[in-house]
Amino acid sequence: MTPDPGVAGITPRPLRLETMSHLTWREELRTRGYRVTPQRQLVLEAVRELEHATPDAICTRVQKTASGLNLSTVYRTLDLLEKVGLITHTHLGAGAPSYHLAEEADHLHVVCRGCGEVTDTALDLADPLVERLRHDLDFEADARHLTVMGQCHRCRAATGVQDADRGTGTA
Repeated sequence: MTPDPGVAGITPRPLRLETMSHLTWREELRTRGYRVTPQRQLVLEAVRELEHATPDAICTRVQKTASGLNLSTVYRTLDLLEKVGLITHTHLGAGAPSYHLAEEADHLHVVCRGCGEVTDTALDLADPLVERLRHDLDFEADARHLTVMGQCHRCRAATGVQDADRGTGTA
């Protein structure tokens, strides 16, 4: 087995994913035939710390520790970590996907079009929609990948849109 190319001078801190399943992230990689590398640890740690992070943001965070790590390595690592089931992604609007730990993926994303604020909310809010899709279309929806775009109360107040005006097309 040949070693993965390393990034000189990387000594990653221990990653603590306290709520991880019965296997640690290292064991999860190894049981699936992948090596544990400093790059993988740094990317996974950045995903954990940044929560809803784009590949560019993850790369910027990782480069604080490993300046030689490039964006293509981050993309390849994200792809592998998602394939293994350690992370997942969602689309929070136009542009690159955002990544977070798979163990923290049981929520909906609510994104304000005005200020860009991302709020995580209970997954069961989508239960009526999921059930309706199942009943009406015989379609099994995965609401964990759902992002709802709209306008937060602060942005509505700033533009003069009141709650009673929503959905009426008036401002």
